Amino acid sequence: MLTERLGYPADAKLLIVHADDLGFCHSANVGTYESLRRGMATSASLIVPGPWAREAASRYRGEDVGVQLTVNAEHELYRWGPITQAPSLLGGDGGFPRTMEDVWEHADLDEVRRECRAQIERAILWGFDVSHLTTHMATLQLRPEFFDICLELAVEFALPLRMLGSHDAPHLGFPARQLADEAGVIFTDEVILSPSGDRGPTLAQVVAGLGPGVTEVQVRPAIDSGELRALATDWERRVGDLRAACDDPSVPAATEADGVGLIGFRALRDLARAGSSRSRGLSS
Repeated sequence: MLTERLGYPADAKLLIVHADDLGFCHSANVGTYESLRRGMATSASLIVPGPWAREAASRYRGEDVGVQLTVNAEHELYRWGPITQAPSLLGGDGGFPRTMEDVWEHADLDEVRRECRAQIERAILWGFDVSHLTTHMATLQLRPEFFDICLELAVEFALPLRMLGSHDAPHLGFPARQLADEAGVIFTDEVILSPSGDRGPTLAQVVAGLGPGVTEVQVRPAIDSGELRALATDWERRVGDLRAACDDPSVPAATEADGVGLIGFRALRDLARAGSSRSRGLSS
């Protein structure tokens, strides 16, 4: 059991509240750091090629932040692109492809590998104590040849990797969790993506319904602004995620009532590196 490997009882309920999309825009940067510093978020991930990634780096104060491996820029009017020379990762309008299918059909795997490694290395250069890897839009996790790159980098840098939830695994068509386990990559027992109070359970309800094990819950916190409203069609959900992470008293109440322990990805990274001879001196 992962809980026991982390030093907890087998039946412990451990939760990572993960703030996605640091570097997406200024509003996301402010919301993410608020969630980490005064709210319930325990981890976040940086879109290194994002337009506001460098600004996110300037705000960094040692929080638990990983790299969101990115080969898509899904917004039609808000573009970003590769940080390496990667012609196969350019869409028709000068940024990353907007869709997963475009990446799968045209991307050169060597260019993908080089780009993703460069994103990790740039985050380290900017001063981030990188704690884990995630993938933007899950593009790199839904096809085995791209997933192999994620595993390779997770092993190379001795980092935990966000996996799709166990309920999604049977639909992948390849045994992703088994492959990660065989490679020695650490990952959570369960992942819950973007809880939403308007169309599903609230964050507090998700916390109250947790079972034993290590669960990651994804949020995308951002402050309300003209910038966010102009960029993101889901701006209301992002603002709601910030409110849930920082200002909803029912969330910490649920963790206390249900005996849920909050941890970050660093705990998983320490476990990964304790058994790895390939950490390359990156451990803190």
